[in-house]
Amino acid sequence: MSYYANKKVLVTGGASFIGSHLVDKLVDAGASVTVVDDLSSGKKENLALSMKQISFIEGDIRMQSVNKTTKGKDIVFHLANVHGGRGFIETNPGELVQNFMIDGNVFYYCHKNTVERICYTSSACAYPTSLQSADPKKQVRYLSEEMANPFKEGAALADGEYGWAKLMGEMALKAYNKQFGVKGVSCRLFTVYGPRENESHAIIAFIGRAMLRQDPYEIWGTGQQDRNFTFVDDIVDGLLLSAERVTDCRAVNLGTDEITKIIDAAKTVCRIVGYQPSKFSFDLSKPEGVHIRAASIENQKKWLGWSPRTSFDDGIRKTIDWYSKNVDVQALRANFEKRLFER
Repeated sequence: MSYYANKKVLVTGGASFIGSHLVDKLVDAGASVTVVDDLSSGKKENLALSMKQISFIEGDIRMQSVNKTTKGKDIVFHLANVHGGRGFIETNPGELVQNFMIDGNVFYYCHKNTVERICYTSSACAYPTSLQSADPKKQVRYLSEEMANPFKEGAALADGEYGWAKLMGEMALKAYNKQFGVKGVSCRLFTVYGPRENESHAIIAFIGRAMLRQDPYEIWGTGQQDRNFTFVDDIVDGLLLSAERVTDCRAVNLGTDEITKIIDAAKTVCRIVGYQPSKFSFDLSKPEGVHIRAASIENQKKWLGWSPRTSFDDGIRKTIDWYSKNVDVQALRANFEKRLFER
């Protein structure tokens, strides 16, 4: 029997891109699922497969207590946060720091209401940017969990306000574990992509540009940045295993060891869509993020007995298939540039 069968589970931010995929798998596993989401970026249609089998609460956990929603729950998957793609997180710092309030509310009421376990979705943005520079003398090829630590000298230089909020969220959860014995885990997600994501993130933006037949085809930054793009289904599997198997509130990476340069990701998208622009242009004035970012997967294999299974090529095909069936190309053309900076 599944670990999640008959478990009472709350998913904050459950109508989001990642959250909705998580909800679908929890329902399939036999869990009794409640979702709370303010729909500021999530969409009810993301929950179309599961809506009749879950309890959905539209609410903003910045403005109202999560006291009621956490009562009687066995597990809370905490995904609710103010977030977007690189364009959003570099232009909305005041909105991003509201994540301190969101995380504080959730952890406080989870403890007060004796929730058995908390799975907190952190981010690779918690890692020091100094380790992800273009300077080969400073950069670290694969980031391992101990390299981001607010109490370790040289291990706390997170990626902007968003990264600091995530690192502080990890610290807060660990503090509840230290003082009160709260059980949980912080999952550092690495560059997630897949169906239900929007154009503010690189992969969907690349697909959108290809479907609009953009020429020259624009890429933010030099195109030489690299990432380990991780398919959403794999990330959800990692979240489920993490909540089941890790209880001491440590952080664990969830990512693949398959590294792809941004320019190569764009070319892969164009190849699969069947569009070849005459030229790629590189806009150095736009946000481009750190130069390199990839997860060490040693601990996820050791602690979870797991690693992602979806290759980049296969994940891109699945994502393009979903996007092509759901996008209104005329509407996309009318407001594409605006979408790149939205949540």
